[in-house]
Amino acid sequence: MNAPVRAPEIDRPATTWFNVAGPMKLDDLRGRFVILDFWTFCCINCLHILPMLRRIEERYPEDVVVIGVHTPKFFAEREAGNVAAAIQRYDIRHPVVHDPNMTIWREYAVRAWPTLVFLDPGGYVIGHASGEPDPDRLLQAVDDLVRQGREQGALEPRLTELVPSVCETGNLSFPGKIKALQGGGWALADTGHHQIVLLDDAGAIRQRIGSGHPGFADGSAETAAFHAPQGLISDAAHVYVADTGNHAIRAIDRSSGVVTTLAGTGRRGGILGAPSPAATTALASPWDLELLNGRLLIANAGSHQLGVLDLGEMTVARLAGTGAEALVDGDACGQAVLAQPSGLALDEAGGRLFFADSETSSIRVLDLRTDTVSTLVGTGLFDFGHQNGPLADARFQHALGLAWRGDGLVVADSYNRAVRFLDLEAGTVRDLEPGMTCLDPVCLRLGEPAGVAVTGSGELLLADTNNHRILIMEPTARTYRTWLA
Repeated sequence: MNAPVRAPEIDRPATTWFNVAGPMKLDDLRGRFVILDFWTFCCINCLHILPMLRRIEERYPEDVVVIGVHTPKFFAEREAGNVAAAIQRYDIRHPVVHDPNMTIWREYAVRAWPTLVFLDPGGYVIGHASGEPDPDRLLQAVDDLVRQGREQGALEPRLTELVPSVCETGNLSFPGKIKALQGGGWALADTGHHQIVLLDDAGAIRQRIGSGHPGFADGSAETAAFHAPQGLISDAAHVYVADTGNHAIRAIDRSSGVVTTLAGTGRRGGILGAPSPAATTALASPWDLELLNGRLLIANAGSHQLGVLDLGEMTVARLAGTGAEALVDGDACGQAVLAQPSGLALDEAGGRLFFADSETSSIRVLDLRTDTVSTLVGTGLFDFGHQNGPLADARFQHALGLAWRGDGLVVADSYNRAVRFLDLEAGTVRDLEPGMTCLDPVCLRLGEPAGVAVTGSGELLLADTNNHRILIMEPTARTYRTWLA
């Protein structure tokens, strides 16, 4: 039998702590089980674990301590301010240590996001698990540990003193996608408020859909509940919603405001395959939607696939991606491999579906006529940057939003805090912003913009996510200002 391994210290130099008054040491945690959650905020699989950890925290508030160890992949994730915004955006309430130099990661010999490491009440490592665990099996394992700890008298129960961060928002909270409504106006995913907001063409709020509290409930505009919706699209009768936190596709009746569920069970699903009944098919963090000939096209980020919901047959099926995570082109369902698709845009003819494949920092296209996937910009899971020029040389950093503009794609290049244009005719990428003049009294640097849309007059509407506002940009005049905040 191997000797137990003493856990390395977690109070390390050059780290920043959140949700607690100061750094925590292993000695502070003795007498309780500890779960170290090695995560990074770009990682969809890491986000899927958060509800599992919340269940454990609420079940054993005095016996188990969850500590997030934020270990960045992208340059943007090294900035403590961006980590603070992510903690607020995903409502993480347990202590988090930001480890930009990956010191704790290396000392615990972690190799992948996400990884859970379990410590016993004496401060020894008793296990680890990489990837997403089964939620019920994880809870059962913790139940068994706590029961054994109580029987052995090893536990010294006590609450962790938390100092949760406060997120100051106004009309909007971490807005996601913004899309045009058929007939005029705009629909916006007000993600942090768990609502869909309908706007007029001047940016005035006409209606809010959803109670404003996270949940999964159909019903009237006032009583229905969403959970962190990110994407949407509309036709004349409905606004369709990618209800990301509920792993579901919802529909809002535009005349009555009534919300119904079209697809998803409320639980995280697996890999999409052949057509199956929409009502009983579990999705995985749907992040954006497009609509084409009675079919909803879905960026099913959590399974690294594109999916399709046939609104006539009410079935869900795979559209592209094997379910593995990488960057591989080819036949949509037989060869192509995607990596967390998070933004969609159709061309005017509806023959090409462009998508921002965020974990490879790539912009890719599904040719709907030939069912093949090809890559316009991007080369792999760990290749990213902020570089303009020919498509083969250009780089993005975890882009999340796309909009078609006739001769190419406007890209919300989220982790570069930039808005860029992919010119398909010239075969180049260039910046739109930085490079514009801000007309606001107080000008803020862009904060991980996640959604972008093009107006009929050629202006851009940008969801400036971490700044809780929508900007209106005028590319010809090269100016921008706040449109809604």
